[in-house]
Amino acid sequence: MFSKPSLTVKLGVLGFIIFILPGLFVVWISSYAFTAGAPDDGVTRMIEIPFKTGLRGIQEILEKNGYIKNDIRFLLAARVMGVAKQLKAGEYALRYGLSPYQILLLLESGENVAKPVTIPEGLTAAQIADILAAGSWVDRKTFLNLTRDPDFIKELGIEAKSLEGYLFPDTYHLALGQSPQAIIRMMTNRFQTITAELSQRQEPGVRGLSPLGGLSLHEIITLASIVEKESAKPFERPMIAAVFLNRLKIGMPLQADPTVIYGLDSFNGNLTKHDLVTTTTYNTYTIKGLPPGPICNPGREAIQAVLQVTADEQTLKMARLTPYLYFVSKNDGTHYFSKTLAEHNKAVKQYQQAPALTRQRAKNSQKGE
Repeated sequence: MFSKPSLTVKLGVLGFIIFILPGLFVVWISSYAFTAGAPDDGVTRMIEIPFKTGLRGIQEILEKNGYIKNDIRFLLAARVMGVAKQLKAGEYALRYGLSPYQILLLLESGENVAKPVTIPEGLTAAQIADILAAGSWVDRKTFLNLTRDPDFIKELGIEAKSLEGYLFPDTYHLALGQSPQAIIRMMTNRFQTITAELSQRQEPGVRGLSPLGGLSLHEIITLASIVEKESAKPFERPMIAAVFLNRLKIGMPLQADPTVIYGLDSFNGNLTKHDLVTTTTYNTYTIKGLPPGPICNPGREAIQAVLQVTADEQTLKMARLTPYLYFVSKNDGTHYFSKTLAEHNKAVKQYQQAPALTRQRAKNSQKGE
């Protein structure tokens, strides 16, 4: 018969369990976590971790691309490191030769590759959402909802009911996994930087973004958005801005086709007489003054054009522009400007072969909800 283990033996076994096994476990995990999964060949490769990919899914992606070996210790290492639920989606630049530990730290940091994304001038918030959603940067609906979220807009320091007009067109470097809030904040921060810079360039005595009596920042951006849509030629924009300011001063309707288009539920490229006489909050043929907000997101030159004209109005430098009340497309990308209605009607006959009330407009003028 075997004798019962002595107390010393029992304590020895217990000590082994308490002190030795955890140590062996750590060694077992460490031997994997700190060993490169593949030899470094000096080549950096791109790897994408899609949104909502769990730890096991990440392990499978890394295994498939040869960065780690198929081993349960990857999962255990992530949990021991406390990063199992902290790994971020995105596109990463990885090279062979990295250990699982290094890869986990990189995925936990979220320091993935940023790619340039260009937002052209004159797009609506909906069209910007289309670009970002097409590149998988944002969910379109979530992005648009944020542009109309009053609490978020207030948090950004924007005094408006919508971010239409305040999403500054520029080239941004975006990384997969960035929140739509972060992307929008980049755009509005850029807007605030540019408008502050343009404000400082105005003549002494007319600085600030309210150079024309009673014209607020929101109204300036609204007018700039109309100017942006009316002409793609930078040299014409101050003249177009002057025309609209002259109309505002005498209470004349702006009659800007792009505002009508923005107010339509849908637009097929043809602006009809019915469209022009149908009242909406944005139809500047049927309402007086500016529409309630911007009709697109204007670029630097359009904003600068409005500021230039309003500043020059005060400093009497723009007298040569002030007589104009009308302009018509010359079908070459430029416009003919007129002082009187009779002169304007003559120009319309000369340059517009189609009926004046039925105009073909570029589809990128569409509101696009």
